[in-house]
Amino acid sequence: MARGSRGGRYRALGERHPEVVAAYEALTAACRDAGPLGAHEVALLKVAISIGRGSWRSVHAHARKALEAGASPEALRHLVLLSLPTIGLPATLDAQKWVEEAIAEREPALDS
Repeated sequence: MARGSRGGRYRALGERHPEVVAAYEALTAACRDAGPLGAHEVALLKVAISIGRGSWRSVHAHARKALEAGASPEALRHLVLLSLPTIGLPATLDAQKWVEEAIAEREPALDS
């Protein structure tokens, strides 16, 4: 499958193992709901964690979710900039590229 096609693989996993996907989604919800952070904050934190992990797939997915939760493109760009002193320039440039791709994917939907 092409890069960025996790949705298709996730759906296929759910078709083969619906109980596993249901358990994963329940765990995700339980973790999200276990504390005081709102959806917007959780979404930005998940982008930050994904950047720190260096996972283009997770950065894309969580940046899209952050935009859907109300984060602005500028907030995502600031988050990338904040990662610079911790993860270094090359990793930050990768993260910048991934976030910009997610923003570009989302922007046509914002114009509709």
